[in-house]
Amino acid sequence: MDAALNDNNEIQKNVRPNFFKRWGFLLWRSKTGTVGLIIVTISVLIAIFAPLLAPYDPAMINPASMLLPPAWLEGGSTEHLLGTDNLGRDNLSRIIYGSQVSILVGVASVVLAGAIGVTIGLISGYFGGWIDSILMRLVDSFLAIPTILFALVILSIFESGVMTLIIVLGVTNWVNYARLVRGETLSIKERDYVRAAHSIGVSDFKIIIKHLLPNVISSFIVISTLSVATTIILEASLSFLGLGVQPPVVSWGSILSDGRDYLATSWWIATFPGIAITITVLGIIFLGDWLRDVIDPRSKSN
Repeated sequence: MDAALNDNNEIQKNVRPNFFKRWGFLLWRSKTGTVGLIIVTISVLIAIFAPLLAPYDPAMINPASMLLPPAWLEGGSTEHLLGTDNLGRDNLSRIIYGSQVSILVGVASVVLAGAIGVTIGLISGYFGGWIDSILMRLVDSFLAIPTILFALVILSIFESGVMTLIIVLGVTNWVNYARLVRGETLSIKERDYVRAAHSIGVSDFKIIIKHLLPNVISSFIVISTLSVATTIILEASLSFLGLGVQPPVVSWGSILSDGRDYLATSWWIATFPGIAITITVLGIIFLGDWLRDVIDPRSKSN
């Protein structure tokens, strides 16, 4: 039994260097992975350095510059490269600052949802029995309610804000992680090294942390990367409906909402944040596909 545990530890030590060694090779081979990584890196850097990159305060109103078109169109100005909105606010600055909220909410809510889902999935799959039954009925209850409908109800009750949005989206999106981790835990706990650890008296907590969690974390990384893209779209949808972040905080969804009444005359107000959402989401999806190939090369042939 001790030999089985030692063999598992040796396998994990040998696998890690090979695992990370493949990253660069697969990134070099994958054009979509390279593009995705570049897009995500640029998006994150823009969000981090928004105060340095934005030419204006995103909330600064200038009545003299209302509804200016982009600089390359007739009537445009190089002072406002992507034009201005109905209040004279610089569109480029608002898009740059909007990336902060959209990316922060997308990443933070997925981290929260992952923490809840992975914990429940590990407990449910490892202990089984009545614990598994209760937790899976809880999962079924959440699955019965559409995510956006549940989020709309909660956000209409509580005061809207970035933290509220993160909590609501995190609490409503954990079920997919729980089901995935539970399924993998049911398989992993039957392996010899887990049985050996249990038979020599290793505590359940140590088995879960040392043997189960490291084996399910790779699948969590893949699904969570793709979930960030979905969450960014969901955040934009809620902000577009007025239930997300509130002024003066800027998000891509709120910019879209401001520009919907001017699509026929001032299309640039809503078009450019829409392009920003599309490019960022596509970059995250490309990166998620690449990570799936790195972590599980067999998925490419399935």
